[in-house]
Amino acid sequence: MTEAMIRCLIADDQAMVREGFGALLAAQDGLEVAGLAADGAQAVALARQLRPDVVLMDVRMPVMDGLAATRELLRGPATSSGGPRVLMLTTFDLDEYVYEALRAGASGFLLKDAPADELTRAVRVVAAGDALLAPSVTRRLIADYARRPFLAEPPASGTSQSALRDLTPRESEVLRLIARGLSNAEISAALVIAEQTTKTHVGRILMKLSLRDRAQAVVVAYESGLVTPGEAETQ
Repeated sequence: MTEAMIRCLIADDQAMVREGFGALLAAQDGLEVAGLAADGAQAVALARQLRPDVVLMDVRMPVMDGLAATRELLRGPATSSGGPRVLMLTTFDLDEYVYEALRAGASGFLLKDAPADELTRAVRVVAAGDALLAPSVTRRLIADYARRPFLAEPPASGTSQSALRDLTPRESEVLRLIARGLSNAEISAALVIAEQTTKTHVGRILMKLSLRDRAQAVVVAYESGLVTPGEAETQ
């Protein structure tokens, strides 16, 4: 059976960047470049027209920045069918917009100077429905969140406290560990369970909370108060 082609849209205001990424991805088996966009507004328009699987979105662009474009693309229920996966492209790993991009529904982020194989892997990971959010990155986001003032607006996912109560005690425990930056393997070791069991718990958490992926689970855990920033300091 032939593997389904992953269709990508690349949005970056620098022509050399978007064309270079486009050439790189187009040369890979199973990847197709559906279109190129020079700003966020164009990215939104092309995404709606071309319906790509993954949008590689630069954070800083004219007309409409990557954050606003991500919000526009992913507005509505954060389910797996709610639009393309968005992979944010950033120059610095502590970009001030990264946390807000995850709140808007992005599935992760990648440095622009990442090696070619890391870029292609990132596209495949995000297209498969996983979040590109390594534990070290999660911990930096947690630290950033801890420095922020209280957010008056509700969580971007719209997750309610009643939805959190639908989680089993074990699922709540797994969500806490996800939010503290642990990988599935680390969670499995901490709880002394098989990694496949951990994956099953993660899948049920995402389904019950109507979340797109692990990245949004981290955000919800902190914004709901299930986990406090101080808990990350023990990691």
